[in-house]
Amino acid sequence: MARRGFTVKKNWDNPVEHAMPDSVRVPAELRIGTVTVRPATVLAPMAGVTDTVFRRFIRHASLFSRDQGSEIRDRRRITGPAAASPPEVSPHGPEISSWGVAEIESNISNAQSGCGLLMTEFTSADGLARMRETKRRRYLTFFDDEHPIGAQLFGSNPETLAEAARIVEETGFDTVDLNLGCPAKRVVGCNGGSGLLRDLPKIGEIFRAVRKAVTIPFTVKFRLGWNDAQIVCIELARIAEAEGLNAIALHARTREQGYSGQARWQWIAAVKQAVKIPVIGNGDVRSPEDAAAMIAESGCDAVMIGRAAPANPWIFRQIAQYTATGSYESPTAEDRYRMIRAYFEMLLAEAETSQELPRDARMGDPVGKMKQFATWFTHGVPGGAKLRAAIYQARNAAGVLAEVERFFTTQTASGDLPAEGEGAQAFPEAALVCD
Repeated sequence: MARRGFTVKKNWDNPVEHAMPDSVRVPAELRIGTVTVRPATVLAPMAGVTDTVFRRFIRHASLFSRDQGSEIRDRRRITGPAAASPPEVSPHGPEISSWGVAEIESNISNAQSGCGLLMTEFTSADGLARMRETKRRRYLTFFDDEHPIGAQLFGSNPETLAEAARIVEETGFDTVDLNLGCPAKRVVGCNGGSGLLRDLPKIGEIFRAVRKAVTIPFTVKFRLGWNDAQIVCIELARIAEAEGLNAIALHARTREQGYSGQARWQWIAAVKQAVKIPVIGNGDVRSPEDAAAMIAESGCDAVMIGRAAPANPWIFRQIAQYTATGSYESPTAEDRYRMIRAYFEMLLAEAETSQELPRDARMGDPVGKMKQFATWFTHGVPGGAKLRAAIYQARNAAGVLAEVERFFTTQTASGDLPAEGEGAQAFPEAALVCD
């Protein structure tokens, strides 16, 4: 809650287990203005997480084709952990080995990807408007295989947000999104993020200014309200529709809740009934069953996934598999080994490439990022606490990779799979996430 600063939680409070609905699936596509999102799944904008490396990693890990359906059905219906080998991700680009597919086009299409829309980290409109163009590249860099991609902005000044939105459009993003959901004190203190939920007239001014400034689709992501006594999501949704926004995303918690408690999907349903523009649901989607259940319970047009994505980078592909076949495959420890190695190698490749850029446009320390993501990626790995401890003690990138190699090699050789939490060590939470 507030005294904890709303740092992201890696776990969920008493998560509800949903059975697979027999007939409800995540929609095949969503239209946001002129942009087609196929399938109707969205990677939530997360500060400190959804940079270009992670976005491409998710897009590549999510590759799936309906041609895989018969193979999946022939092998097994998933009711628990199962063995499967995911595509190996090249640290240099979209060259991906096939997984149950004879051929995958080198140019990734949405029809093959389980993740329909990628979102950037949330970016300060004030900072974006002031910083040099070279430094903007650090925050607004994306690659061709990330389309469609949206850039999320936060701030409270209508003119500044409009100027930042113009920069986003000129940079080539497909959509621009306004953050009205971040609960962090430092953002709320500047009247940004969820702080604006207490000032609907100001939000209306911002909507009008940004809508006038850009021609690309304009969306907004918000929470239920400041607290349970100030639920404003329905009124806010109607304002967004009236001011010409193309879609809205609702994280079904209040600012006061932060990331605690359970998301209340009934409010997503209420917002969906109140407006005609597309409604994207967000909150507590941890599995394909959850995604289908959210669609069934709320009637929303698409599903946005935040915390579950770094913990399970295959979740979008699993949703696509379930949509196409009624079943899906779960990763093994070997899959997680390949995933961790691939992501870390992508980080190192990006850091090396960015050294050619001006200093203020270069990527930060990849070792720090590796240690941050170790807390996510080792979730669900038996004995993962030991691997996290080893990674945090490593002094450089080579040391981190060596510890990953040693851990999984030892597991494979000995067959010893210690229980998660054995030898557990407390580490700082990862960077703030506003999903």
